[in-house]
Amino acid sequence: MVTYEEFKKLDIRVAKVILAEDHPNADRLYVLKIDTGVDTRTIVAGIKNFYKKEEPLDKNIVVITNLEPAMIRGVESNGMLLAASDENGICVLMPDRNPAVGSKVS
Repeated sequence: MVTYEEFKKLDIRVAKVILAEDHPNADRLYVLKIDTGVDTRTIVAGIKNFYKKEEPLDKNIVVITNLEPAMIRGVESNGMLLAASDENGICVLMPDRNPAVGSKVS
């Protein structure tokens, strides 16, 4: 179980995808450049089997911004895109309206 105090440590924000590229060393990953409202950063996301490269472009997504950087197949990822998964695959969490980039999710 996670306490509310532990949950509050996560910095979950709305970010905008400004670039999507194939990962150079992985068939199922994209390298996304995102605008968090505070900075521009790179994240690696395992959504390639479910989204064409152009689909997330200019879309608002939900990301955790304060995770430790992770090296994923040779590319540093500085955040985590949030998605739901079920028997039909992966669905990236995207706000149904366009809140300001950088808006905190609570």
